[in-house]
Amino acid sequence: MIRTDALDQLPVRTAVPALERALDDRGVAVLCAPPGTGKTTLVPLVLAGLADGGPVRRVVVAEPRRIAARAAARRMAWLIGERAGGRVGFTVRGERVVGRDTVVEVVTTGVLLQRLQRDQELTGVDAVIIDECHERHLDADTVAAFLLDVREAIRPDLRLVAASATTDAQGWARLLGDAPVVEAEGVSHPVEVVWAPPAAPVRPPHGMRVDPALLTHVAATVRRALAERDGDVLCFLPGVGEIGRVAGQLAGVAAEVLQVHGRAPAAVQDAVLAGSSGEGRRVVLATSVAESSLTVPGVRVVVDSGLAREPRTDHARGLSALTTVRASQAAGRQRAGRAGREAPGAVYRCWAQAEDGRLARFPSPEIKVADLAAFALQAACWGDPDASGLALLDPPPPGAMSAAREVLTAVGAVDAEGRVTDRGSRMSRLGLHPRLARALLDGAAEVGGRRAAEVVALLSEEPPREYGDDLAAALRAARRGGDGYAGRWRQEVRRLSSFVADAGGGSGPDDAAVGLVAALAFPERVARARGEGAFLMASGTGAEPRDGSGLRSAPWLAVAVADRPAHSASARVRLAAVIDEGTARAAAGHLRFAGEEVRWSGGDVVARRVERLGAVELSVRPLKQPEPGLVREALVEGLRREGLGLLRWTRETGQLRERLAFLRRELGEPWPDVSEGVLLERTEQWLEPELSRARRRSDLARIDAGQALRRLLPWATGEAARLDELAPERIEVPSGSRIRVEYGGAQPVLAVKLQELFGLRETPRVAGVPVLVHLLSPAGRPAAVTADLASFWQDGYRAVRAELRGRYPKHPWPEDPTTVEATRFTKRARR
Repeated sequence: MIRTDALDQLPVRTAVPALERALDDRGVAVLCAPPGTGKTTLVPLVLAGLADGGPVRRVVVAEPRRIAARAAARRMAWLIGERAGGRVGFTVRGERVVGRDTVVEVVTTGVLLQRLQRDQELTGVDAVIIDECHERHLDADTVAAFLLDVREAIRPDLRLVAASATTDAQGWARLLGDAPVVEAEGVSHPVEVVWAPPAAPVRPPHGMRVDPALLTHVAATVRRALAERDGDVLCFLPGVGEIGRVAGQLAGVAAEVLQVHGRAPAAVQDAVLAGSSGEGRRVVLATSVAESSLTVPGVRVVVDSGLAREPRTDHARGLSALTTVRASQAAGRQRAGRAGREAPGAVYRCWAQAEDGRLARFPSPEIKVADLAAFALQAACWGDPDASGLALLDPPPPGAMSAAREVLTAVGAVDAEGRVTDRGSRMSRLGLHPRLARALLDGAAEVGGRRAAEVVALLSEEPPREYGDDLAAALRAARRGGDGYAGRWRQEVRRLSSFVADAGGGSGPDDAAVGLVAALAFPERVARARGEGAFLMASGTGAEPRDGSGLRSAPWLAVAVADRPAHSASARVRLAAVIDEGTARAAAGHLRFAGEEVRWSGGDVVARRVERLGAVELSVRPLKQPEPGLVREALVEGLRREGLGLLRWTRETGQLRERLAFLRRELGEPWPDVSEGVLLERTEQWLEPELSRARRRSDLARIDAGQALRRLLPWATGEAARLDELAPERIEVPSGSRIRVEYGGAQPVLAVKLQELFGLRETPRVAGVPVLVHLLSPAGRPAAVTADLASFWQDGYRAVRAELRGRYPKHPWPEDPTTVEATRFTKRARR
């Protein structure tokens, strides 16, 4: 029996006619409706003809999270008086609840991606709704791009709705071809904002770490909210670990404490979404899964820690992980709105009001910060390896795509041109990151399909912290475990086992099998011990297990999970398996290098025969007769690193370089560019043959840089002969002295005693440029600076004469210096 009263009360009902008109006219639309209006539950039922008795159409609703997909399907089934699996069903990874009569199917965006790769036409589907598209998850962006391709090429009749819980819908409207934006008004009750910053400063988050003092403050704020307000409390925290710690600090509160996150058991999730039984209050500790998609009944108060988790990838070190960040202003509004869904409420924000304006407006689009290997494989399977033809709100960063293609090439998923291989197509159907897909397929042949699936299932969802940091021990804990993680792990093992045969390779100890599969997944992270609990990974990054870990004594590790704390040169190992050198060689064979290695290291040329896995050296022997070309390259590298000062420079050579730089600046060609970068690029034109004869640092120190620089002079044009004319090393002044000109500044400088310029009315010039005259006292100290000598004699000289004639009475100080003879001497010596 359809619950008509409940359907009619949903605020989005008033926007449904406009949405249907938009889809009839254009086939695409953006639905913007605040949380709680019914966009996730009423709109699919209407479009499928289940709410208003219209023509029956098959509708697919894509949700970003499994918990939201299950909850939405069950809510819609309840609204039409059924249970999930009838006319409304859902499919998430590892669980499918649909029947022959299902016309509304709620799926995760990941499941829809897999379906599109198998059936681009989405046979039998009339409409697709991408829900919560404002969250900018990578799978949702990719699904939208693929569906737009499908509509343009083969299914112009496919209806597409992008549903957003915020008013920032214009970007999606443009992406969908200027699609109409249909807005639904929400019934929002007023929410009072209570600023509740910690009394003492707390350390900002970094990596996965959150200051325990902040969590203690959040728990205290929850207690305060329970005392000051009525209704249930919803508290937002960044992750499962923080939820567990705050839950521990809430022991003894007069309320039931529930935990909601992607790993929570289905029974707990259902209990939270079902609402309170009325016998007591509840405190719901949740991650961002409760920001949208889900309705948590009974909530009147929100406590917001102000933190969230976002993916980050360090491409240089090959590390990908979630990191704790300050939640955006948009997320803060979403969270606060949860307190006003059913009645007036309040939000306690655990930061200062002054900080709020400095927060990012929106969360970072996942495509800009995440590891793109899985996305790149999806794009390659779609036939667009570089994703240049996909309609995306934000293009993938070139560096991240390049790193992703390197990974795909290494695991055999794409060929040299980036086209997907048969192996890559098989990998894409596994619903795994390409690294884990490689580990499953190759590991199955070595350790058996079942054991490979067990290890990959451990790697696809990081085990709880209490399982420890040893991957083999974590496998044994999962096998015997009765917790929610172990249940999900077994379900994933069954799913993955169905893809690989369990033939051969199944014997041998578990520890060796675990290590091999982990190393196959992350070959760049095989790590060799280098003493005192420290390791070096093949990627070149240092790694250290935590103090007290049994992994610290291992000779080799296959690092599965690691992050790099702020200001730390080494990664922190959070999960790894003990391996031996043979396993490292087998898994990371594509990183093996054996041969002559000549490079600049430690301030000199190092020549050796080396075998290594990436940055990990396996064997090293000195090389007595290195190839001369490699030696020359090493010496050039040394010059780049340490500068041209490795050569022999005299004062005259340095001045020659400055003279040439001056002529290049003032006259241009044919005078050479003698800047450091250009000289290093043109070593063959000025440092030969000496550079090719050199073998070590000391040989460089014997190369006369001045002689080498003169090779760059424009001898062929004859201009080289004018060097001393255009940029003379010295200028003869009226006293007869030859004074050195300094060319190192923006203007040539002539530093000369004032009396030696008597009688000179105009400023000397070089290459047509007036020199900057530094006029010195008889003691050689600066007295004045001028680029216009005539003006100085007329205006500035009187003041200098008045100041210095009493201090230097033995020297001439005529009233008109332009009419007397210049001198280097005192008055007596001159006579």
